Amino acid sequence: MRDVLDEVAKRWESGEAVGLGTVVATFRSAPRPPGASMLVTQAGEAVGSVSGGCVEGAVYERATAALDGEPAALQRYGVSDDDAFAVGLTCGGILDVFVERVDRASFPDFDAVTESVRAEEPVAVATVVDHPDAARIGAHLLVWNDRTRGGLGERRVDDAVADDARGMLASGRSGVLEYGPEGQRRGEGMRVFVNSFEPPPRMLVFGAIDFAAAMARIGSFLGYRVTVCDARPVFATRSRFPGVDDVVVDWPHRYLAAEAEAGRLDARTAVMVLTHDPKFDVPVLELALRQRIGYVGAMGSRRTHDDRMQRLRENGVSESDLARLSSPIGLDLGARTPEETAVSIAAELIALRWGGQGARLAETEGPIHR
Repeated sequence: MRDVLDEVAKRWESGEAVGLGTVVATFRSAPRPPGASMLVTQAGEAVGSVSGGCVEGAVYERATAALDGEPAALQRYGVSDDDAFAVGLTCGGILDVFVERVDRASFPDFDAVTESVRAEEPVAVATVVDHPDAARIGAHLLVWNDRTRGGLGERRVDDAVADDARGMLASGRSGVLEYGPEGQRRGEGMRVFVNSFEPPPRMLVFGAIDFAAAMARIGSFLGYRVTVCDARPVFATRSRFPGVDDVVVDWPHRYLAAEAEAGRLDARTAVMVLTHDPKFDVPVLELALRQRIGYVGAMGSRRTHDDRMQRLRENGVSESDLARLSSPIGLDLGARTPEETAVSIAAELIALRWGGQGARLAETEGPIHR
């Protein structure tokens, strides 16, 4: 729902209702992940997407029906359905889409979700999407690390779901949990979709050069909170990086150390060292490789790479930590320009996140989505 959150919030605040369809589960080559949403306004406007175009028409009709008073419901679209091709899901995947009416009456705590997301406070929205008792379908429980709000019908259910939702929130995962009708851990009959709204992952770009500007743009496009850091104030300026979240004038290793001390680095953080100057890149890489950071990459030629590795070894960085370094940075796309290089780095990030190999899909076999 993050992709349409602002639109839903605007209408909720004005007292308007929307029909909201959300992908809660996917199988095989489904085009959108759990959490992708599409809303339909009372004026008939559609915002967002649940399938990249495949089943939008069918979900639009159900969302419109929800606005007209139809109860919230879970619908499966896929090749196993008789009408799979009628709704256009020809990619071979299966989508479970939950459609509900969202307004002040049906979701009175929605403002708390938007407040937390805007404040970058992690919050999960747990929604009953299937239950033997139809009256419970559509109930919401908001889960933070230290509190909850709302309810799913029973205290036992709330406690079980809150426990599991916090685990999903910590890893940034969204998905369906299954329980017995009264929250039994070993049971079935109740399905709860947990939509995690963790703060955006961070991308720290060290070196205020033209390649950094291109990397910052694509990082923002991919949903990262981007920081550009350089010790040279003449280069690290807002005018050179207008769309970046933060521009910091500081020595890279000193800034990274402060962020680590403040607990603002995690397994989703990506660090790009684009300086290819030993006095800048070796100290920051030495520190980065010893942190719990998801991605550490450094730009430079093969000769620069070999020299950098030797310096890092001399500074005591272990071979296991050195193995985590992506250097030279990016995938082999034949990139030349800053923009092309940024694409190659982003491609490596995506491949590492989802287990891709960086090969041409036309030359591979088997499922496209792992």
